[in-house]
Parts: sequence; C-alpha cells; structure tokens
Amino acid sequence: MAHVTVTIDGKQFRMACEDGQERHLEALALDLDNRIRMVRESFGEIGDLRLTVMAALMVTDELFEERRKGTELRQLAEQDRHSRQNVQEAALQRDTAIAASLDGLTQRIDRIARMLSAPKAETRHE
Repeated sequence: MAHVTVTIDGKQFRMACEDGQERHLEALALDLDNRIRMVRESFGEIGDLRLTVMAALMVTDELFEERRKGTELRQLAEQDRHSRQNVQEAALQRDTAIAASLDGLTQRIDRIARMLSAPKAETRHE
C-alpha cells in the first residue's frame, strides 16, 4: 500500500492508495482543489465545509451527466446491434432467394439443353 500527501484547499492530507495509483490520486486531489478554488472565487468565503460540499456537488453533477450519456450510448449501441442483426438476416434471406432462383434457372437450362440434345424423331414424308 502506497502513501501520498496531497494538498486540498491549502490543507495537507496523507492518503493511502494502491501501489501505482499515486499519480492518479494526486490528479484527483488537484482537480478537487481547483474546484474548491473556483467555488471560492465565485462565492467568496462561505466556509470550508460549504465550499467542499459545493465542489462535491459539482463533481457529482458531472458524474451523473456522464452516467446519463453512458446509458444513452449503450442504448444507441444496442439499437445499432439490432439494426445490424436485422440487415444481416435480410441479406441472408435475399441470398437464399437468389440461390433458389439460380437453382431453378439452372434446372430449366438443363431441361432445355437435354431437349435440344435429344435425338430428333425422323418424320416420314409420304
């Protein structure tokens, strides 16, 4: 388990994280620190707790929006999958119909070829 010291809103916090996740944790802390700074610039000194809550609500709002977008994308992907499946089924039916037509044409051509190659019956002229 790794340990990282991050600074959020001018205060240092020693945090534990999985090995290899140190840079990620630092980036998260920096993002939160920037959000708190932005809220402070917008609303002034409204208290540490309120600043932190407002920054957390901003993050949560973004999270909810990304989840909504993810849900929409999954729905679109599912619709696309169904559409592709329908197109594939239609193509298979079309190919089957073409193959059946070609088979029927082949049989007709074979019959005509047999009729043309069959010996002609001699006709007598009397």
